[in-house]
Amino acid sequence: MSRCSPKGRIMGQERRRAPRFPFIASAEVLSESAGMRLTVRISATGCYVDTINPLVRGTAVRLRILTETHMFEAPATVVYAHTHLGMGLKFGAVPPNSQNVLQNWLPAVA
Repeated sequence: MSRCSPKGRIMGQERRRAPRFPFIASAEVLSESAGMRLTVRISATGCYVDTINPLVRGTAVRLRILTETHMFEAPATVVYAHTHLGMGLKFGAVPPNSQNVLQNWLPAVA
């Protein structure tokens, strides 16, 4: 028997539109308080970035994620922040070349 939350969702069920996967790469969040971060989870629609100084919800940024061989770049918006831990970013309009890079990074099941 599944337990449900007050809103009718099964407890533990993800609320995301796309599943997130563990992924480690350098990430640069370009805004007034830019800096290198560590990307820890990524999906087709966004990512979670570790940082001790997350930006405020609603902040528009330019996101750059780098591996040794590929670069993903797109506009993004901070959708939530965890104080001293990190922030969730939702991708904006992803250019075709970055979309191809992202699809190659995600597991085949995504």
